Amino acid sequence: MNLSFLTRVATAGAAFFFLSAGTPHAQDAETDPYEKPYIVEDGKVDQGTYNGFRRYHSSCHVCHGPDGLGGSFAPALVESVKRLDYDQFAEIIANGKQEAGASGQRVMPSFGTDQNVMLYVADIYGYLKARADGKIDRGRPERIKK
Repeated sequence: MNLSFLTRVATAGAAFFFLSAGTPHAQDAETDPYEKPYIVEDGKVDQGTYNGFRRYHSSCHVCHGPDGLGGSFAPALVESVKRLDYDQFAEIIANGKQEAGASGQRVMPSFGTDQNVMLYVADIYGYLKARADGKIDRGRPERIKK
């Protein structure tokens, strides 16, 4: 392992801890930030999940398609988060990924130095988990008013 890898993983972990500490995720005893990193009430989402929607659609949807459903360049993340936990998800975002597919080599670039992504990994993960769990539909979710 090189220092760059460790720095990126530490950044991802720190961002998750920092963002979780100030969100309803950490304050709600019934919400596990790893298993259920979102709050959905009457079809409306908490601020973190809403922000995850916004961040996903500003950076990730170009390759992974709208609403996490996949695109011609990259897989459906609503399916990926069913088998990836938060740490695995954050590591892939921080360090990128390469794999051989039927259509050739697929490469996800590293976003480890992109603060517009790394500071919001927990929110993006929460949004995608809510989609994967069938708790929110396609499109812009409505926020819980508090």
